[in-house]
Amino acid sequence: MADKEVLLTLGGLKKLEQELEHFKSVKRREVAERIKEAIEFGDISENSEYEDAKNEQAMIEGRILTLEKMLRNARLIDEGDIHTDVVSVGSTVCLKDLETGDVIDYTIVGSAEADPAKSRISNESPVGKAILGEKTGSVVEVSVPAGILRYQIMNISK
Repeated sequence: MADKEVLLTLGGLKKLEQELEHFKSVKRREVAERIKEAIEFGDISENSEYEDAKNEQAMIEGRILTLEKMLRNARLIDEGDIHTDVVSVGSTVCLKDLETGDVIDYTIVGSAEADPAKSRISNESPVGKAILGEKTGSVVEVSVPAGILRYQIMNISK
């Protein structure tokens, strides 16, 4: 089975590259130093600092592998592929909640860049899936654990 494609904006690509560089150049060195210091304490069989440092090292190496895989499978979202007539990855969409009347803007991004707290939702999220390919004025229904949410697409922009 092929690895899953990772959709990224240019900003998202740069952010992942910076994170990878930070883990490789800074975090690896820091944890190696912690391991060295813990070994100097003597018996590592009952040394919690050594155990903690080894666990952190495993976490760092796992994150490095994950980031390398994501970057290997990255597909950059081309600004030219983002249109304002239909919702696509990279679009910013103004939605009106038809029950509450609340209006919210979301930017549709790949799952690697999703950050709901910053109004960046994944194209694989329930709302993201429901609005992809839709046009301004469309009403969409989104099935969520709390029930059905109904949104009207008020505007699509880049």
